[in-house]
Order: sequence, then C-alpha cells, then structure tokens
Amino acid sequence: MGQLISIHSYRGGTGKSNLTANLAYLAAKRGRRVAVLDTDVQSPGVHMVLGMDPSRMVHSLSDYLFGKCELEDAAYDMTTDLGLQDSGGALFLLPSSMKVEAIVRVVSEGYDAGRLNEHLQRLMQDLSIDLLWLDTHPGLNRETMLTTAVSQALVVVVRPDTQDFHGTAVLMELAGRLGVPHVSVLINKVVARLDAADVRKKVEQAFKQDVIGLLPLSDDLLVLGSRGLIASQEPDHPVSLELDQALSRLLDSLQGAPPAS
Repeated sequence: MGQLISIHSYRGGTGKSNLTANLAYLAAKRGRRVAVLDTDVQSPGVHMVLGMDPSRMVHSLSDYLFGKCELEDAAYDMTTDLGLQDSGGALFLLPSSMKVEAIVRVVSEGYDAGRLNEHLQRLMQDLSIDLLWLDTHPGLNRETMLTTAVSQALVVVVRPDTQDFHGTAVLMELAGRLGVPHVSVLINKVVARLDAADVRKKVEQAFKQDVIGLLPLSDDLLVLGSRGLIASQEPDHPVSLELDQALSRLLDSLQGAPPAS
C-alpha cells in the first residue's frame, strides 16, 4: 500500500495547492501512481491547477463526506489529460465541491475525519496508489490534525514572513506531538532581494527540520495564475527544477518508511 503525504501551511496564500498539484504531477511523471485529495473543502482549488473541467465533476469529496457517494466515485483519472500516459505513472484527482451549499455545510458541521482516514487506505489499495497527496485546509482544525496524524510525511509550506514563522512553529510542535514520521519544510515566494542561503539557514535553525526546497517569487507563476502546472508547461523553469529537486529530497526521506496503515 502507498504512502500518505500531507501538504499544509499555517496561513492561506502560501501557494500550497499549486505546489501540491505540481509535486504530484512530477511524481507521476517519474512513473509513480499518485492521487491528489483536496481536503481543503472550505476553499477548494487544486482541481483548477490540474485543469479539470468542472462539468466533469459528477461526484466530489464533499459528496462522499455527506454520504452521497463512495470515495472511489469521486476519483477522476487525469493521466491522459495531463499528458502522462507514456510516463508509466498515473494521476487521480479527488476534488472538493465549489458549490456554496457544500462549503457552508462543511464549515458549519465539519466531517468525520476518522471515517475518511479508514477509506483512504482502501482507496490506495483499490487504485494501487504509491503516493497519496493531501492538500489540507490552512491553520489548525480537528479534521486536519486527525488526517495529519496518519500521514507518513508532512510538508509545511512557509513564506519568509514573521507571521508565517510564528504559526509554523506551532505546526511543528503539533506534528511532534502527533508523531508524524517525516516532517519537512518547503519555502515559497522568496523575493530576489533576500539571500536564499540565509533564508534556508534561518528556517532550518528555527524549526529544526529539513528544508526540501526554496522557491523564488516568480512573475511567471503569478501570470499563470493557477491555470495549469508550471512543471508541465515550463519544465526547465527555475521553479519547476527546484520543485523536482524538492520531490527527490522528499522521496529520499520516505525510503524504507512503512506504508500507510
């Protein structure tokens, strides 16, 4: 069975969904069978980065959470859409609903994270998933904590910002208490005026965790505006290359780790 990787941040606006989609794509391009689960049900959006036509969304993760379908019914094979059919890998997307009614219901009622965790194991088995990527809701909430607790890896996305640093320190302490086996940091939106090596050193010293990647603030990524994957459209772009290296470091840290159970 595969491994579960949660991508999280303390605050919104870190680029977490965009990074999750690109990392999953790069993993599939390497021949892995991957799935992306948008558990940011309050503000979903990873389906837009992966280029999914909303009209194709017959069922969503939100429908599953409300007991309207099985989890497998909300899984869409995006392999051909993303040009991955010759890679040997596969990419499945489990999107959350953009409908106001669904979002309001989740916000007001929450959902059964324990039931979701149980069904994630079955999903990985049924689809032969190697890596299941969870795009989480930023900040601290019960559902995210319960799902993070069963993850093999937690990647915390942080910007070089004082508020991000303070919030990320809380996340790191929580990850330690939950016993997450592998915790790492991905620094995003680093402006050119900052010394990248100095930023990396400060983050590693502050959180005592490995920095798997340091991504520059990119005008090209801003222009793309979540309308697709930079790793697909511009594979030689500095952001794409750094993401690929970050993926290598993450996968190296997971070697020998037990699968999700």
